[in-house]
Amino acid sequence: MTTSSPPQPPRSRLGHAYREQLARHAPPGHPAAAARESAALTLAYRNRFLSGPAFLGETERRTVVDDLHTAYGLLRSLPERVFGGSVTALAAAVGLDPRQSALITRSARTGALLPLGRADLHHDGTGFRLLEFNITSALGGFENADINRAMLAYPPLEDFVRRHGLRYRDTLGCMVRTMYAECAAVLPSGRAPVVAVVDTAENFAVVGPRLRVFAAKLADHGVEGIACDLGELRYPGGRPTVAGRAVDVVFRYFLAEDLTDPATAELLEPLLVAVERGRVGLFSRLDAELYGNKGTLAMLSDERHRDLFDAAELACIDRLLPWTRYVRPHTTDPGGARAGMLSYALAHRQELILKPTLLHGGNGITAGWEADAAEWERKVASAMDGPYVLQHRVRPAAEPFPDHAGGERELFLNWGVYVGVRDADGEGYGEGDGYGDGYGGGFVRASPDPAAGVVSVGSGAEVGCVFHGGDR
Repeated sequence: MTTSSPPQPPRSRLGHAYREQLARHAPPGHPAAAARESAALTLAYRNRFLSGPAFLGETERRTVVDDLHTAYGLLRSLPERVFGGSVTALAAAVGLDPRQSALITRSARTGALLPLGRADLHHDGTGFRLLEFNITSALGGFENADINRAMLAYPPLEDFVRRHGLRYRDTLGCMVRTMYAECAAVLPSGRAPVVAVVDTAENFAVVGPRLRVFAAKLADHGVEGIACDLGELRYPGGRPTVAGRAVDVVFRYFLAEDLTDPATAELLEPLLVAVERGRVGLFSRLDAELYGNKGTLAMLSDERHRDLFDAAELACIDRLLPWTRYVRPHTTDPGGARAGMLSYALAHRQELILKPTLLHGGNGITAGWEADAAEWERKVASAMDGPYVLQHRVRPAAEPFPDHAGGERELFLNWGVYVGVRDADGEGYGEGDGYGDGYGGGFVRASPDPAAGVVSVGSGAEVGCVFHGGDR
């Protein structure tokens, strides 16, 4: 069952206007040439850049950002609304093992946790629909504004952006702003904070080069950054250091799924002790992923919980979330009628996608429309009563893009929209700096295939930046 809610703003016509401009006059040269020449951007995105940006009208931007902040607040309220205030019970419900649960609930008792996340969305032609909400400090996207700046080197786009008064937000600036607000109690005065960007040794062996770029870019925001793995931290006097340099904040890039490893948990112990003693900040807290996973979205979507939300909250849930349910023997269909989960899943295979609650990057996902009937039945049956959800398929509307050869092509977008601390959430840090509404910029991943189950850089998608403004 759904509530009635006001229609969402229509998609911006800015993309149409930009293509019309290019049709009248498109100079030679590739629109993404400057992005392709950037070593940092090619390291992240492998030269797969769109020939033009995506555009968000100001009204649709404000609407989706407001909805995402509402959804964030609802997710954070789940321990109180559903589990009698127990973070441990929520951890068990989303599928965390006892070691993960113990570490996460311990971290939740220290410091603050303020909004920071990346929403992955499709626009289905009527509005944005939330596929996943990644709530963590390990979000990627710190180069988003670099793509905007590189694309502005193409004269037709620079002219279009200037004439229409368009803007973009620096995602890394949003992250740093949120870090300052969340870790205010431990930040030094009178000098730049020292921030260690930290992942596990296993992960760092793969992503270390990119994290070093991230650490270096922090200097643009008045922060001294160091990239390292968790095993490189030392604790003389109980305070973490890297290569003898005392650290003020650990910017966490390891995830909840990494905490199943006993060796990682052992390395984490002195860091948690230092955080508990106020010797260092941890950004973000370990419990962030407790709220940013597919299982908590299923709790918001679940028919059994509708009486826990008021009318405005229900309207937001119905506007933003596709039908999402834990894989359990019995469920309710989109109309609220009870149904057997397996029989429902088999009958609606073409319209469902199976997702693990906790993994990221598209790992473990099975799109029903990409599987045959026998494989789908095996996958759903084996997921029964486990840490999996089924979600209704969201069919993205086609968006025409310039093709750098004077024509255009239709693409299907996975929008990554970032949100961070708002003026109302923090302690006044950065008021008046342009981030007060909590929008942290965005990017898009694009595929020519409307049936792609996962649209990501890892699956071959092209990447583009986002400009916003002027509802035209």
